[in-house]
Amino acid sequence: MATASTVVLFAEYSLQAMQLDDVFLQHKLVLVAFLWCAVVAVFAYFSRWRRHPVLLLDYSCYKPDDEQKMSYEASEYFIRRSRRYNSTSEEFMRAIYLKSGLGDETYAPPFLFGRGDATHASGVQEAEAGMYTAVDALLSKTRVDASQIDVLVAACSMFTPCPSLTSLLVRRYGCRPSVKTFNLSGMGCSAGAIAVDMAAGVLRRKPGYALVVTMESTSVNWYYGDDRSMLVTNCIFRVGTAAMLLTSDPARRAGSKLELVRSLRTHHGADDASHGAAVQREDEAGAVGVALSKDLVRVAGAGLREHIRALAPSVLPLSELLRYAGAVAASAVAQRIPGGGAAKGDGGHAAAAAGGNVPDFTKAFEHMCFHPGGKAVINALGRLLRLPEWVVEPARMTLHRFGNTSSSSVVYELGYLEAKGRIRRGDRVWMLAFGTGFKACSLVWRATRDSTLDCDNPWVDSIYAYPVPTATARPHPSSTASGAIARRHHSTS
Repeated sequence: MATASTVVLFAEYSLQAMQLDDVFLQHKLVLVAFLWCAVVAVFAYFSRWRRHPVLLLDYSCYKPDDEQKMSYEASEYFIRRSRRYNSTSEEFMRAIYLKSGLGDETYAPPFLFGRGDATHASGVQEAEAGMYTAVDALLSKTRVDASQIDVLVAACSMFTPCPSLTSLLVRRYGCRPSVKTFNLSGMGCSAGAIAVDMAAGVLRRKPGYALVVTMESTSVNWYYGDDRSMLVTNCIFRVGTAAMLLTSDPARRAGSKLELVRSLRTHHGADDASHGAAVQREDEAGAVGVALSKDLVRVAGAGLREHIRALAPSVLPLSELLRYAGAVAASAVAQRIPGGGAAKGDGGHAAAAAGGNVPDFTKAFEHMCFHPGGKAVINALGRLLRLPEWVVEPARMTLHRFGNTSSSSVVYELGYLEAKGRIRRGDRVWMLAFGTGFKACSLVWRATRDSTLDCDNPWVDSIYAYPVPTATARPHPSSTASGAIARRHHSTS
């Protein structure tokens, strides 16, 4: 009986298998089509969400004609000739200029060399000269046609003409109608780094090209008045524009300079002091200018401390994170021991953690490009991060040679490092820009090739004279963990 049952069951299973084979044979094309669609759908899904690498193909910086160089003597002459300032304001600007860290070869807007005041046309003229010169050079050396550009970002915090800056660029270069354009304004000196972060966010979705143009039009923002908080900008801001071509096409990796590894943006505007650190407004006489608060350096330090604290875990090696955590814990314990420290309470712990114990960022980066907002800002940042002088050298020298060119400054610093031949393939570069709001943006790059001195590098005719002596002592690199990198930097100087 068992044998008979087994035979019957085997016969039933065989019959069912034959029926399934018949179904498969009858609907084979349908099943194959279904499987093909499923494979295509899965591939498309992962392709859509796969992050493409973002590469800096190349960049160009605008360097005006020598006729626009603004020496100390020329600056004093233009201020006196305008007869728009009282003697107290003139003396104040003279004192600011002499300790600003600017040299005698920075560039001023063209209108200052004429006889009239700045007009809207002056601002457009300055913007077009910088943008067109930089973009012409960039497209020429990368051999990329404007019709290939998918994303166009223009960043200028204090000048917003209509039609927009991107419209001027689209019209001049004949970009295709489908190009995505973005205009950033009111974001201060952080706008350039933020523009790169914005363009990268679009490029990571699919291969393409993004053109980022970052500048400041100083013409229409020259301040004529006697409010001291607004006079400082006349002394430190100068003409400058940078154009950067980004791509997410893997085929262009071999010809690129840097790869964007990470970016971080933080906004501290919820704090009243941060929000009011730099504000465009009218003075009592109705003259418009940018007022810098006396609290600016302190506010910048607090905002940058928060920004750096958020960045550190993602860039520092584990060994340095552990060392830093141990140092902070030891400081906290020391504060609780009677006689262990003068500071009391949470504020004392925070100060000890932030001031006495700071991560060594030279373990994470071989090069750093900090926005040269001014001599005091560079000094404060150096103290905050406890950096040796050679690390902040690019910022000091950029301030000396070009002044504060707002959102394009960090690109001029990259040019300094390349002109010195310091960047090697695999090196990590940290760009840190910050501005009104208070906003901060970090771009972390990895070099895809050794640096070269391009013919359009803004330092090509002056790098031999740098670094120049400054009031800040420049100690020789010690035999610390970062000494090898320091010695390599100084050997190429």
